[in-house]
Amino acid sequence: MDLHSEELLEKVTDFIKSETKTETVVGEPFELGLFKCVPVIKVGMGFGSGGGEGVETKAKARKGQGAGAGAGVGIEPIGFLVTKDQEISFIETGKAHGLSAAFEKVPDLIEKFVEKRSKSEMSA
Repeated sequence: MDLHSEELLEKVTDFIKSETKTETVVGEPFELGLFKCVPVIKVGMGFGSGGGEGVETKAKARKGQGAGAGAGVGIEPIGFLVTKDQEISFIETGKAHGLSAAFEKVPDLIEKFVEKRSKSEMSA
């Protein structure tokens, strides 16, 4: 029995690669004022396959075959990488709030940046 399992696994893997991109799940990187934000996702996957054979008897000449394969993918947005000049921060979205938690933290980031800038200007 020729199941072509390697070919099948390659096709499933190619499909998963094409569908499990951050752009597909959350969206493209974007700019918010001076900040560049890049969405980050977590991907989990599983594969399964099976096969079979048949038996030929003298009384009833029968053959049997069987095959099966499956895959599952879980995709979850987990946060954003936020950059400003040489600074990089990770803002976690959190399961309880989803993506809105990231956007809720952006004003805090901007406020911290402004405070830091004011302090450095005062010292100079």
